[in-house]
Amino acid sequence: MSELASDKKDRRRSGPLSWRVRAALILLLVLAVSTVWITNVLLTDRSTASTRNRAELRLALYSGNILSELRRNAIVPQLLARDPALIGALNSGDFSQSTQRLISYVDEIGAASLMLLDRDGRTVAATDRNRLGSNHRSEAYYVDALRANTTVFTVQEREAGGYAFTYSRRMESQNSAIGVIMVEVDLAKFERAWAGITDAVAVLDSEGRIILATEPRWRGLTMDEALAKQPAENAIERAIKATADWTALPADAYLRGEAVMRIDGRIPFRGWTMATFTTYASVREKVNAVLALEIMAFALLAASAFYALSRKTALRMALFQRESVELRALNARLQREIAEREKVQKDLASAEQTLEQSSKLAALGEMSAAVSHELNQPLAAMKTYLAGARLLLKRNRPEEAMTAFSRIDDLIERMGAITRQLKSYARKGQANFVPVDMAEALASSLSMMEPQLKARRVRISKILPDQPVMVMGDRMRIEQVLVNLLRNAIDATKSVANPEIEILLASGETATLSVRDNGHGIEDLDALFEPFYTTKQPGDGTGLGLAISSGIVSDLGGRLTARNGTEGGAVFDMQLPILNQSPAAAE
Repeated sequence: MSELASDKKDRRRSGPLSWRVRAALILLLVLAVSTVWITNVLLTDRSTASTRNRAELRLALYSGNILSELRRNAIVPQLLARDPALIGALNSGDFSQSTQRLISYVDEIGAASLMLLDRDGRTVAATDRNRLGSNHRSEAYYVDALRANTTVFTVQEREAGGYAFTYSRRMESQNSAIGVIMVEVDLAKFERAWAGITDAVAVLDSEGRIILATEPRWRGLTMDEALAKQPAENAIERAIKATADWTALPADAYLRGEAVMRIDGRIPFRGWTMATFTTYASVREKVNAVLALEIMAFALLAASAFYALSRKTALRMALFQRESVELRALNARLQREIAEREKVQKDLASAEQTLEQSSKLAALGEMSAAVSHELNQPLAAMKTYLAGARLLLKRNRPEEAMTAFSRIDDLIERMGAITRQLKSYARKGQANFVPVDMAEALASSLSMMEPQLKARRVRISKILPDQPVMVMGDRMRIEQVLVNLLRNAIDATKSVANPEIEILLASGETATLSVRDNGHGIEDLDALFEPFYTTKQPGDGTGLGLAISSGIVSDLGGRLTARNGTEGGAVFDMQLPILNQSPAAAE
């Protein structure tokens, strides 16, 4: 007893302690997440600003180098256009020393190439000897130079890719044009230099066209077109990296699937602009290094806490071992109870087999009663038609008698169909459904019940729609349900002076056929569709008609309900899924 009391005290002490430990762990987790998040935000902003400042400095340096190169080469055509040796060669037609003279100039100037063109646009001297003899009469730098009195700057796309940047100037002798001197500026060297320093650099002209770029495929495109020119796999990689790297920043643009920072600047030359793209790799490296240290510190703190908890767990293991002994004893008792339950289940299985045999016998009896109930109506109609045919033959009216015999033949076929359809009472889902017109099925059922209706002098009123009401089902089984409803309505109006039956057929979301009589109504609506339930006198009915009818309607996907009318009498509603044959509904 003392040990049990001490165990209870230990449990009471460990309960509040566990809640305090959980609260401490949750607090530690919240503190760690908050610290890492705040550190990430602050360091990311600071590193981003530093990276942006360095990118802006590089942009200013690059634009200054380009501008210096352009200005340095801009004065060369003006000086060479006054060179007496070149002017004399153009006048005399002797260019034997002209090429060597241009070669000596190109090293001092630092230009890409120099060319001397005569008045016909033919290259007569060039630092690149492969160009000698080529004709440039239609080139812009030649045509514009002849028309202008100043140095002309031209940007022209090369056939091999990229752009050529040239200064050209007209050469004159005695106030007449004798040729053109052309200086090609070497700006491609900056592309090669930028490729090893930063991620991407692009220079755009005044029209927004990229003329210099570290990405060769960008040349000739606008900036939007160049940035959109990303292969599909890079877009997937970009999405994966953005998900995996929780420290990623909102990117200005993407380059080769990497998030980059875009810096735009202006070059004070002919409306040129420059854009640089710098990755966030340095930002992420710095931020992730600090975050890794913080996460490591919190991990060590959490490990220390778990170590302390493990010591307390070892003390509780002894208590759990004592409790395991009690659990084994409880397990033994449960096994004995399970054995007793298995014995009871075996007895229950034996009782279920006996009950199943009894159910089979009851089903056989119910099937026999159903066959008797369903065949009574055709037999009664046949008896009436036979009596009428006998009377017609006595009166020498054989043609009318043959009509009665034809109806008897139809009833015999119906009796055969009823015996086949009644099999579905024990085995469902055997019939093939076809489109059925509810108005035609109702007319056939009224024709079958015509003798009973005339004998009782029942007044029938029908309200039918103008359009056919089509359902998908078995017409014989639908007529079987309608005959049962009409038979019940006739029986319900036996004690009424002026029996009336009202039939209403309507179509909407479902096809609804209502049979209303002016009898005394239904007393027990809950048990109405139960097998063998009947309010008729012994011998008048078996109580299976409505049960069979409800099962048939359910098999057809519909519902059969009953209620008492507001003005007396009973109302039976048969609802079946309507068959909509319009193209829109089929679609």
